[in-house]
Amino acid sequence: MEAGRLLCLRQRQVLFLFLFGGVSLAGSGFGHYSVTEEAEKGSFVVNLAKDLGLEDWELVARGARVVSDDNKQYLLLNLQTGDLLTNEKLDREKLCGPTEPCMLYFQILMDNPFQIYKAELRVRDINDHSPVFRDKETVLKILENTAEGTTFQLERAQDSDGGLNAIQNYTINPNSFFHIKISYSDEDIIYPELVLDRALDREKEPELSLTLTALDGGSPPRSGTTAIRIVVLDVNDNAPRFSQAIYKTRVPEDSPVGSFIAKVSAGDEDVGVNADISYSFFDASEDIRTTFHIDPFSGEIALRVMLDYELVKSYKINIQAMDGGGLSARCTVLVEVLDTNDNPPELIMSSLSNNVAENSPETILAVFRIKDRDSGENGKTVCFIQDNLPFVLKPSVENFYTLVSESGLDRETQAEYNITISVSDLGTPRRHTQHNLTVRVADVNDNAPAFSQPAYTLRVRENNSPALHIGTVRATDADAGANAQLTYSLLPPSDPHLPLASLVAINPDTGQLFALRALDYEALRAFDFQVRAADRGAPALSSQARVRVLVADANDHAPVVLYPPPNASAPCTELLPRAAEPGYLLAKVVAVDGDAGQNAWLSYRLLQATEPGLFGVGAHSGEVRTARPLSERDAPRQRLLLLVRDHGEPPLSASVPLHVLLVDGFSQPYLPPPEAPGRAPGAGAGADEPLTVALVGALACVSALLVGALLALAAGRLCRRGGAASAGGCAGPAEGGVPGQLLDVGGTGTLAHGYRYEVCLAGGSGTNEFKFLKPMLPNLPAEAPGRNSNEKPSFGNSFGFNCHQGFFEGVSTMAQGIKDLALSLQQLWLLLWPRSIPGQGTFTCHRQGHNFFKKNSFYILMYF
Repeated sequence: MEAGRLLCLRQRQVLFLFLFGGVSLAGSGFGHYSVTEEAEKGSFVVNLAKDLGLEDWELVARGARVVSDDNKQYLLLNLQTGDLLTNEKLDREKLCGPTEPCMLYFQILMDNPFQIYKAELRVRDINDHSPVFRDKETVLKILENTAEGTTFQLERAQDSDGGLNAIQNYTINPNSFFHIKISYSDEDIIYPELVLDRALDREKEPELSLTLTALDGGSPPRSGTTAIRIVVLDVNDNAPRFSQAIYKTRVPEDSPVGSFIAKVSAGDEDVGVNADISYSFFDASEDIRTTFHIDPFSGEIALRVMLDYELVKSYKINIQAMDGGGLSARCTVLVEVLDTNDNPPELIMSSLSNNVAENSPETILAVFRIKDRDSGENGKTVCFIQDNLPFVLKPSVENFYTLVSESGLDRETQAEYNITISVSDLGTPRRHTQHNLTVRVADVNDNAPAFSQPAYTLRVRENNSPALHIGTVRATDADAGANAQLTYSLLPPSDPHLPLASLVAINPDTGQLFALRALDYEALRAFDFQVRAADRGAPALSSQARVRVLVADANDHAPVVLYPPPNASAPCTELLPRAAEPGYLLAKVVAVDGDAGQNAWLSYRLLQATEPGLFGVGAHSGEVRTARPLSERDAPRQRLLLLVRDHGEPPLSASVPLHVLLVDGFSQPYLPPPEAPGRAPGAGAGADEPLTVALVGALACVSALLVGALLALAAGRLCRRGGAASAGGCAGPAEGGVPGQLLDVGGTGTLAHGYRYEVCLAGGSGTNEFKFLKPMLPNLPAEAPGRNSNEKPSFGNSFGFNCHQGFFEGVSTMAQGIKDLALSLQQLWLLLWPRSIPGQGTFTCHRQGHNFFKKNSFYILMYF
């Protein structure tokens, strides 16, 4: 079974030296090109057409393309001119590090026939980096008995540039004790060495400060400096010694972090502090310091990070052992990194075509390259696809493969093929990579687009932001390729007055519909239009769908108060009698809202009031009514601030002030009672005339009785005038305190100044009757001598009349009858007078003065 499988694989593999028909390998030599690092993107490298001996049109016709080894597109080929250009700025230090020269390898692929040209690009270094010392200051401890001519190796500077641009020299500031000597390592790297010119004397000069300068060979040269502090020590005559000068070790690249690498050991023949040895890296690069860690006391070296054989294959670590006296020794640890099969094969696709016309054999669908970063058996690969497919893999040179259709394809039999390219290496354990391709067979355009539904209904809230996505229409096409690519568009509306172009736009690729401007529910509540979907076949097929857009209302109109007028030049004041009972209708707030539905539902509430708790507002009716009986302590002028709010989200509101004037001169029969439910406006107009006749008749009767009483009083006074004159004349009203809340009609009324009565409305009694009080009489003169002090003065005597007592009793009886008649008329008034004027909630401003005068005049007459 295994033998059969291997045989099958051998049959599918072809030697790279032989190519399928029409494919050949290019010329024998490499193409050598160069470019300076940090050159701008688009810099000219070479004209490939001239270099390869081709015409410009051949590059386009043969589909020339550039493929790099590491699958990064550093170069760009202009097929029109044949120029090879840089695709980005190239940094030599990032691409190659210290390696010189820095070479980038790439291939040029062409079809018809298939050819591969190998080439290399050298990135020339420029002096763009200055030398840098790892430490800003180096402390060097030297014994005072050190002999003249002794050299001390210093840590070198690092320069990322290479060649002449690398470090070429070291200098030190002038002094009388040391000079710099340049040494070369076995790797041809220069090191600075400090040479002692004159013996040191710690007692005279315990420390010296020097400046070491590193210079590169660029033009102009760059430099870097570090400070060297010389500490002169007392004698320590034995330096540490390592057990061996070079340590070698091998470490697999998949070793975990913290793995033990090696251990170095050094001894010192001294004792005490001079024998205490500490270990550290010496002249180590940043890469070594971040990769390894050394214990300063034990000398054990361990891993800080994982190793990668593909990046660095070996390390050279310099270790320094220093005793407590400042003497040191050095050794080298060589670490070799062992490769493991830790990288799966990579499949790099150079060209790919997912569509193939039916009945088209020997069509190249894909060109790709296999790469494995491992080495040895771990880097060898095999490549294959599934069996029973009308496709075949053909190997080419440099691990290139082509995927070719083996025979004519029939879309009606199968319209799509899923191909899995499998790559496996030969390492242990084996690693695999798979790449899936979908190949579609092209078809003719024989299916029209079809919408997901024949009609769409979209809803959008008014006052939307411009370019708002309001919905999507979707259509599908059973064809493939360009025949299934749809384009959406809007058809002209059937209504010529509908500005569809300014209302809605459609994305031609996705079918998304957008509102071009803010919609207004109050202006346009709905509109219809047609959408067409057309494919890109030849000839193109299309279909249509109807779209209806419904505009939803938003709460964008605040309530508008119609009554009371919010913007009147002068505030309109409502009159409220102090005798008004709780629930008395004072006014009705009328407001409207331009929105619809819940956004137009209005509610009312009292926001501010001069007397809290005195008034209430119907939450839904807007009627302002009294909430309790009025008292004398209530201010005569009241100001109410009414709030009207809708039920939108967020709610909008408006406020309006209402001024109320409390009046004392009203009687309850004249107060407009609440309007009876269901009473039509103007229903009481027909009853006004009989009511007026009754009132006029009652007024005439009372006036006649009043005139008779006055005549009787005048006759009695005249008959007794003489007696009164003999008695010293009539006594006028004495000076006395009269309450200020009295009704003083004066000369223009029917009562004289001497008759003052207190008239007020019933307060909180719950009845609609007057309180008839006794006359407020002035103080009388002192009683005549001999009169009984317990005797009550008569009404006539109090004013200086000498008429008979019986006559005044008759007058009093007549006055009582007038009073009873007035009470009867009052009850008749309560029964007949309506409590509100039809068609309005309260007294209007222009009738307040007239009604007040008419009602108070009637009260005064009725009282008498």
